[in-house]
Amino acid sequence: MELTREEESALKGEQGEIMQMAYRILVATGEAVDAEKLVPIEWAHLSGVNYNTIGDAGEEFLSNISKNARVKVRTTLNPMGFDIDNVENYNLDKNFISKQLSIKNSYETMGVTPSFSCIPYEIFDIPKEGTQVAFAESNAAIHANSYDNLKTNKESAFSALASAITGKSPYSSLRKDDSPNITIRMKVKNPNELTYGMLGFFAGKVGDTSVNISGLEDMDKRQCKAMCGGMGTSGTCAKFLFGDGDANCEKVDFDEKEMQNIHDELNTSEKGDLITLGSPQLGLEEISDLVGKLKGRSFTKRCMIFCPRTVKEQARKIGYINELERAGCEILSDCCTCLTPLITKNDVDAVTTNSIKGAFYLKNSNGVDVNLKSLSQIIEDETN
Repeated sequence: MELTREEESALKGEQGEIMQMAYRILVATGEAVDAEKLVPIEWAHLSGVNYNTIGDAGEEFLSNISKNARVKVRTTLNPMGFDIDNVENYNLDKNFISKQLSIKNSYETMGVTPSFSCIPYEIFDIPKEGTQVAFAESNAAIHANSYDNLKTNKESAFSALASAITGKSPYSSLRKDDSPNITIRMKVKNPNELTYGMLGFFAGKVGDTSVNISGLEDMDKRQCKAMCGGMGTSGTCAKFLFGDGDANCEKVDFDEKEMQNIHDELNTSEKGDLITLGSPQLGLEEISDLVGKLKGRSFTKRCMIFCPRTVKEQARKIGYINELERAGCEILSDCCTCLTPLITKNDVDAVTTNSIKGAFYLKNSNGVDVNLKSLSQIIEDETN
């Protein structure tokens, strides 16, 4: 991989141990994806925040490097393991709380914006078309490449942090205008957000690094978000293009049969002990839609709603939070359905959700069964 004189200097350790470590990560990553060089970025979004995912080794690593490391570009942060405002309500292990707060403090010391959100594209201004960024959160990377017209690799926690520290990232194929070799034809009629989540999950399985998807003419922003969340869980695909692609593309149909196969794979229970909404986290438009669908109804069982802190504050000013709390909802910021210690198999057997991403992680990481339904169906079945 071609490096500039300054990059070579940093790799040799002439700019300090932190920069040397960061450039080693970037060079190793770049060589793995056949990148020809490094390019400047303007924004990094980091994963590797939840103590459940990085453990003691990750916490110790961040604690050590935060003594000297500082980010060079705007850097935002994925969700952590709990909402700091009400952590005492959830009987969490004191060691977990301590280590999670240490991780939070380390990132803040390095100059990272403590956004604790997996939907940076909804709570921050989007840069101009073609801007190079480095997003580690899978749904955000896909959304950036496919909908926001930005350019990012599907970064790891380490490579995104290295990009934040250096302001550089490998120039891989995802950063270039490419032509996917497969086209998925959307054939399901009257799709909802759950349908698009399953379409994304299917695309992640059959696609390589990118896919074409036709039949998306009526897809709205929330459905796109659900599709990006599903796609990010099932494979390496990190970009979709709208349309049929060229004549040489392999054509694959996503129809009722394929949709049912995915539903059967992820739906492992006929009912849930609690409801979770927000994986990816809910934005203000989704909260507004939920309040509108409730129409004064209340949930008959516990319902946990996950959204960014900035969205919660906006929703409170409008009056949405009062309405959701009246309906029996717990509204949590800073964390997400996925990988949270707030939901464990010791407390619940199954969770009802409308999220494909949430279903995948609840089943495979939290170890609980999943009852998969659309939001409209959840409102119909679980409120009175």
